[in-house]
Amino acid sequence: MFEDVGKVGRYLGQAMRLMVGLPDYDTYVAHMQATHPDKPVMSYEAFFRERQEARYGGKSGGRCC
Repeated sequence: MFEDVGKVGRYLGQAMRLMVGLPDYDTYVAHMQATHPDKPVMSYEAFFRERQEARYGGKSGGRCC
């Protein structure tokens, strides 16, 4: 029973971080190690910067046109 409560807590925490725009670096690292072990893992700073640029538009200023 307590395992289920822990899982729910982790999922809720992840959902809250995604709602406010905080990327989940631990999930990224686990994904890279599991599916792309031959590729380097970005540092937290590089990952955060890349996610901000993807979310807010980076060099284009967030414009679509």
